[in-house]
Order: sequence, then C-alpha cells, then structure tokens
Amino acid sequence: MARAMNFNAGPAALPEEALDRAQRELLDIEGTGLSILEHSHRGKTYDAIHTQALALVRELLAVPDSHDVMFVQGGASGQFAVVPMNLLPAGKSADYVVTGSWAKKAAKEAKNVGKVRIACSTEKDKKFARVPAQSELDLDPGAAYVHIASNNTIAGTQFDEFPDTGSVPLVADMSSDIMWRPIDVSKFGLIYAGAQKNIGPSGIVLVIADKALIENGRTDIPEIFQYRTHAAAGSLYHTPPTFSIYLMRNILEIVKSSGGVAAMEKHNREKARVLYDAIEARPDFFTSPVEKPSRSLMNVVFNLPTPELEAEFVAEATKNGMVGLKGHRSVGGVRASIYNAAKLEWVQALAGFMAEFHKGS
Repeated sequence: MARAMNFNAGPAALPEEALDRAQRELLDIEGTGLSILEHSHRGKTYDAIHTQALALVRELLAVPDSHDVMFVQGGASGQFAVVPMNLLPAGKSADYVVTGSWAKKAAKEAKNVGKVRIACSTEKDKKFARVPAQSELDLDPGAAYVHIASNNTIAGTQFDEFPDTGSVPLVADMSSDIMWRPIDVSKFGLIYAGAQKNIGPSGIVLVIADKALIENGRTDIPEIFQYRTHAAAGSLYHTPPTFSIYLMRNILEIVKSSGGVAAMEKHNREKARVLYDAIEARPDFFTSPVEKPSRSLMNVVFNLPTPELEAEFVAEATKNGMVGLKGHRSVGGVRASIYNAAKLEWVQALAGFMAEFHKGS
C-alpha cells in the first residue's frame, strides 16, 4: 500500500513503526488473547503500558521531581477552561499573550472564569505575523499566571525563546510543538499539549505541572477538573483513553530509540531549512507572511501570487501524494505541517514540487 506524504496540521502524521506495531498487536497484545482496546484500565497489561508512557515523558523531557506528569481528556481546548478553573482565584487576574487564534480563544475562555489581562497581542489587520519580544510584554507581577501558546499552527509563528515571567508561573499550550526540541521544564508552572500533532493520536492531553502550583490551586471546582485529582490518581481517576495512551507509548519509544528529543530537534531544523530555502529561492512567487525570527519550524505557511494559483498548487500536490497542504480556512494560503513524524524525504519532495510548479507557471 502506498502511503501519502502527510502534511496535515492535526490529527497529523504518526510514525509508521508505531502504526505497524499497533496493527500487529490489535487483536492480541502480549499473548493475552485480548486487544489493548479490550483490557481493563485496572489490569496489569494496561497498567504497565500506562506507567511506561508516563515514565517516557518524564525521561524524554527531563521532567524534574518538582513536576507531575498527567494524561487528561477534553483536548487542549478543554484546558483553556480547566487552567483558569484551577489557577485563577477570585480577586486575581491572569496575563495572556495573544499570538494566534488558539491563544486568543484561550484568553476568551479564561474570561468566563475570572479576570484576564492581555499582556500583549500581535494581531494586526486580523493577522499574527510574529511573536513579541520580551520588551513588548506588559506583565503584571501580581498575576496568577502568564499564558502563552508556544507555537501557532494557523499563523505559522513560534517562540524561539520563552518569556521571562519572574516569579509568576508560566503556563504554555505546547500542543503543536511538544517534544520538537529539549526544553527546561522547570521554567514552567504548567504545560499542556494535545497529543495529536507531535506525540500521539487525538483523544489525550499531556499535562506537566508544578506540584506546589496545582496543590495550591482552587478547591471550589468539581474534583474531575482538579489537576491534583489526576496527579494523585496517576491519571487513573477515571477510565483513561487507553488506546490513545498505548499508541503514545509506542511513539515515545520510537523517539527514545531515535536519539531522544535532541535528535528530533536536529531532524526538525533540517526539514524546516529545506522548506524555507525553497520559499526564499523564488521570492517573486512564494512568500512567507511571517517575520523571519518568528517563523515556526512545525507549521510552515506561505502564499502564491493568487488564491487561484494556491488552489491549483494544493490540488496538484495532492495528485502527487502530498496531502494536507491547504491553509487554514481563516487565513487561506498553503501550510505544510512538518511535525516530528514528517519525513525529510517528504519535505525534499515538496521542495522539488514547488520548483517544478513555479517553472510551469
């Protein structure tokens, strides 16, 4: 079977080895005569997988003992509400740095819970062409937390350096770039990431949180929404999405065997270099709307001279086995999402196709 070159923004490409393993084990995992989909989440077979997945996250990201690792449900959009429910008490406000559509939605959701300050917004003429410099941030030293989106899938921007928030906890939505490179987890009060772009299938959210921060969080919300509940139960407070966690375990094992997150960074930087070089080689035809220092290495967005040419480009690319290149409906254009599982050969093929398309136009 010929597999497509998958440039979808999410759910996104998954490592073929992880999918092959899931296929082999789907009907019978480890000689139990049951699929992982049929195993109890309290049984030994699933528990071993669950524990291993948590441990791999901790190992690959060098998560310090000061932080808990959790798997929760509801998607990253659910965390837009759960974060302020836990961390934004009455009488305090939270700072939000708005650098894209999802960061904007996170701030809007938080306003339903408590007081929100926009510490900075890079939206101009309905576009987010960059992330802000530290000097542009109007941070409140008394804020409950500062929220950012580390990578913006629609706008194609990404933080190279994270904001310095002093003693105020930094909260980051890392849904679209978790594990693309090593990070210093100790600098964050809380990280959350929907798995379906870089580390797994849809249906699961990775949360990494400072233990003291969540322990001191609000208690006047339902237990199911309290981070301390899931941390104390080892992410088994209720039935977890077992297959999603199983597949995440498979993927994290591949990341580890491939050299870890440092190797992912090298791989990802090379892919991005190839693609941005292809754009810059033909500035009269391909243009990036993103300022260079803010360019995302996960979601490369670009435009052609007309919307008609963009539609033709996407259609022809699809015929050539490259799928998922249509830009988000809110901004148009072209978008190539080149997450960890996207292969260098795919990006090289796309760059070659861009040269041929330009020549033929």
